[in-house]
Amino acid sequence: MHLTTLDWLIVIASLLICFGPALFFGRRASQNTSEFFASGRSVPWWLAGLSMVATTFSADTPNLVTDIVRRNGVAGNWVWWAFVLTGVSTVFFYARLWRRSGVLTDLEFYELRYSGGAASALRGFRAVYLGLFFNCMIMAAVNLATCKIAGILFGLDRWQTLLLVGVLNVTFAAFAGLWGVLVIDMIQFFMKMTAVIAAAYFAVTSPQVGGLHALVTKVSALQGPGGLNYLSLLPDFQSNWDLAVAVFIMPIAVQWWAVWYPGSEPGGGSYIAQRMLASKSEKDALSAVLFFNIAHYVFRPWPWILVALCSLIVYPELSDIQRTFPNLEPRLLGHDIAYPAMLTFLPTGFLGLMVGGLIAASSSTILTHLNWGASYLVHDFYRRFVRPDADEPHYVRAGRIATAGLFVGAAAAVYLLDTAKDIFDVILQVGAGTGLLYLVRWFWWRVNAWCEIVAMASSFAVSIALLALKTQGVVFSTHAALLATVAITTVCWVATAYLGPETDRDVLVNFWRKVRPFGPGWKPIQALAGPAALDARADRDNIPLALVGWVAGCTAIWSALFAEGNYLYGRMPQALFLTVVFLVSSAVLAAVIRRTWASS
Repeated sequence: MHLTTLDWLIVIASLLICFGPALFFGRRASQNTSEFFASGRSVPWWLAGLSMVATTFSADTPNLVTDIVRRNGVAGNWVWWAFVLTGVSTVFFYARLWRRSGVLTDLEFYELRYSGGAASALRGFRAVYLGLFFNCMIMAAVNLATCKIAGILFGLDRWQTLLLVGVLNVTFAAFAGLWGVLVIDMIQFFMKMTAVIAAAYFAVTSPQVGGLHALVTKVSALQGPGGLNYLSLLPDFQSNWDLAVAVFIMPIAVQWWAVWYPGSEPGGGSYIAQRMLASKSEKDALSAVLFFNIAHYVFRPWPWILVALCSLIVYPELSDIQRTFPNLEPRLLGHDIAYPAMLTFLPTGFLGLMVGGLIAASSSTILTHLNWGASYLVHDFYRRFVRPDADEPHYVRAGRIATAGLFVGAAAAVYLLDTAKDIFDVILQVGAGTGLLYLVRWFWWRVNAWCEIVAMASSFAVSIALLALKTQGVVFSTHAALLATVAITTVCWVATAYLGPETDRDVLVNFWRKVRPFGPGWKPIQALAGPAALDARADRDNIPLALVGWVAGCTAIWSALFAEGNYLYGRMPQALFLTVVFLVSSAVLAAVIRRTWASS
C-alpha cells in the first residue's frame, strides 16, 4: 500500500504540529523529572489528565482491543474495563495522599513510608525492576504494534521500523524532558481521536460492511467459538462459563485489586503517580485522575470496537489477511493485525492523518516510558546509590544514556513477542498478587518494606513454577493460575507484616503527619502523634463519602460506556435506560466531588 503526495504532506504536517511545540516548550522548561520538580513548576489538571490518557492511547491499544474482540467478542474487553474500579478508587482514596507525600517519583515513597536498609534496597530494586524490565516489556508491545502497522502499510521489515522510531523517540526524549512529553501528549490525543473516529466511519461505511445497521445484522449472524455472540456486552454465563469466568468474573472479583498493571496500578503509581505529583494541588490531582478515567473508558473504546467488528466481516480468518498482504512477515500474523489491515479503507488524506496520528501515539507512549524509566534508573538508583554527589548536568547526561539504553532493550524484546494480547497476559501474571499490598500500605501501619520484597519474590516464584509445570504438561487455566498466584502471594506478605521487622515508629509518625492517611489502620501511630495532630487532621477525609463517590464514579463510567454501545447497536430502550442511570450517578458523583474539593 502506498501513500499519495497529499497523505505524505499531512503526515509531515501532523508530526510538525505534534513535535514542534513539544520540543520548543520542553527545551524551555526542564531537562528531566528532577529538574522539573526542583524548578517549582506544576501541571494544570487538564494537561495532567490528557497526558495520562494519551500515554495509554498508543499504537498497540487498538490492536489489543481488536485482538480481544475477534477472540472473545465485545464482552472480552472486561479484562480491562474492570480496571475502572482501580482508577476511580485512585480518585477518591489515593490521589490526594500521593500529592501530600511530596516525593519526586513514586519510588521515593519507599524511604518516606518505610525505614532501614530494606527500604533503600526496595527502592533500588524497584527502580531497576520497573524502570528496566517492565518498561522494556511495555515499550516492546508498543513497538511490536508499530512494526505490524508499518508492515501492513509500507511493507517495512521489523528492524527498519525499529530504527526509524528509535531515532525519532530517543532524540526527542533526550532533549525535550517531561514538559515536552506533556505537550506532545495533549496534541496527540486530539489528533489520534480524530483519526480513529475516521477509521471507524470508513470501515463501517465500506462496501463490504454496508453501514451500521448492516454491521450489526451481519455480525449477529456470526457465531464465534463455543457459540460466542460477538456483540454481547456481557459474556454468556450459561453456555460458555469458562469464558465468562476468564473475561468477567475474575477481572471484577479479583484482578482489579490483585494485579499490578502499568497505568492501572491499585493505589496509583508509575506515570499516573508522576502526573499526580506534578499537579498544582490536591484538587488538581483528583481532577486529573477523574478526567483520565472518563476519557480512557468512555471516549475511546467504541471507535476501536467498531473497526474490530468490521474486520470480522472483511477478514473472518487470519488466512484472509495473509492472502491480502502476502509480503507480511509470518510471525507478525495474529488477530491484532486486523486493525492495521482495516486502515486500508481510509481514503486519501485521512490515511495520512492516521499514519501521522499513529506515529504520534506511538511516540507519546514511548516518550512517557522512556522519561519515566530514565527517572527511575537515574533518580532512584544511580543518583541515590551510585553517584549521589554529582552536579545536575551529569545526571542529565546519565538520563540521556539511560533513555537510549532503554529503547535498545525494548527493541530487542520485540523479537521475543508475537501478539499484543500475549504481552498483556504476561504482564498481568507477573504482577499478580501484589495489588492488594499497594492498596493497603497507605492505610495499615504494619505493612513494611519486607512485605513488598516478599510479595514481589513470591509472585515471581509462583509464575516461574507455573511456567515450569507447563513445560512438563501440567497446564492451569489463566484464571486458575491467577488465583493461585494471588492467594500464595497474599498469604506470604500478610504473614511478613506480622512476623517481619516493624517499621521504625518515628518514620511512621512522620509519614502519618505528612500524608495524613485516614482509617482505623493507623490508630497506634495516631496515639503516638498526640492529640494535637489528631485535631489538625479532623474532618479532612470522609471514608463513607469517598465510598459513595467511588460507586457513583464507576456506575457513571460504565453506564456511559454501555449506553454508547446500545445507541450504536440500535437498541434504544436499553440505551435510554443506561442514559438515565448515567445522569443520576453523575449527579451523585458531582455532589461528592464538590464536598471532596471543599476539604482539599
